Amino acid sequence: MNKGLRRGLKVLGGLMLATGLLLLTGTAYEAYQSAQDMKSYTPPGRLYEVSGRNMHLYSAGKGSVTVVLASGWGTPNPYVDFSPLYDKLKSHVKIAVYDRFGYGYSDYTEQSRDIDTVVDEVHQLLRKSGQRPPYIMVGHSLGSLETIRYAQMYPDEVAGIVMIDGGSPEYYSTVEMDAPDWYFDTARFLVKTGIARTLLHSDRMMATLVIDPDLVAEPMKKAATRSTLKHAYNDNVMDELHRSKINAARVLENKQQLSFPLTILTAGSDQSSEASRAWQADQAKFASWSVQGRQQIVPHAKHYIHNSQPDAVAGAILDMAESTGHK
Repeated sequence: MNKGLRRGLKVLGGLMLATGLLLLTGTAYEAYQSAQDMKSYTPPGRLYEVSGRNMHLYSAGKGSVTVVLASGWGTPNPYVDFSPLYDKLKSHVKIAVYDRFGYGYSDYTEQSRDIDTVVDEVHQLLRKSGQRPPYIMVGHSLGSLETIRYAQMYPDEVAGIVMIDGGSPEYYSTVEMDAPDWYFDTARFLVKTGIARTLLHSDRMMATLVIDPDLVAEPMKKAATRSTLKHAYNDNVMDELHRSKINAARVLENKQQLSFPLTILTAGSDQSSEASRAWQADQAKFASWSVQGRQQIVPHAKHYIHNSQPDAVAGAILDMAESTGHK
């Protein structure tokens, strides 16, 4: 073996050893920090026993109607995610933000994440926490499915629905939602080795992966970071994704025109692509699910409209409350 090759193998071996040591150090660091995080991971709302596990609900505000907010898929901390809306809503209406199992401050569950099970859990939570229907249901993104299914299963408990860039059951029944396994495996690896925690020290990465830090106070920023690292694509969250087509089909099986108002808020993206055009077309048709359906395009908004344009979302919710006689 020539000297150049031996030198190269030594360098490669040294790099591999250093990388291994860094990963071991990062893994130990992450395990320690995770344990420290849990000491101050205090629920802002209350925990209620649902199907033998603890489920979290945050409630606030006043008024004769309760606005129930359902987060989109993979949003690690719904309480923080919807927080830009709170001050705009709670002097007019009550708000109730729930964490599905595997999210926020709720436990994990071994129950499958089929749509009827999820909706039954939400119904139990609202009842046990003392919320009073009829509700205005607000669904973001994939959360649209459970809001519609809730109205199908408990029609007397829903006064209206507002969708925040939520796709229709027709859309989710045909579009492949799964990303490659390597993507989720890589994300979990970055969390386990402490790399993700390090990246989230950057406000730019925080804004890209979790929430714009300029929108929330420091305690909520910390809560969002802890939730992201704690829940990173856990089994409950992944089961929701894998069942998205089946869940959408279940809603479609029970389709009938809704009698109450339905407002579809659509992010008016400045970028055009085949996927965005398909989404826009679906959004335009989605309003036909209700005899009182309408679409409202929010200019220059991102998919998380309640983060980028909270005034528009709060306005639509309060308009709904007023039009249904509950404001």
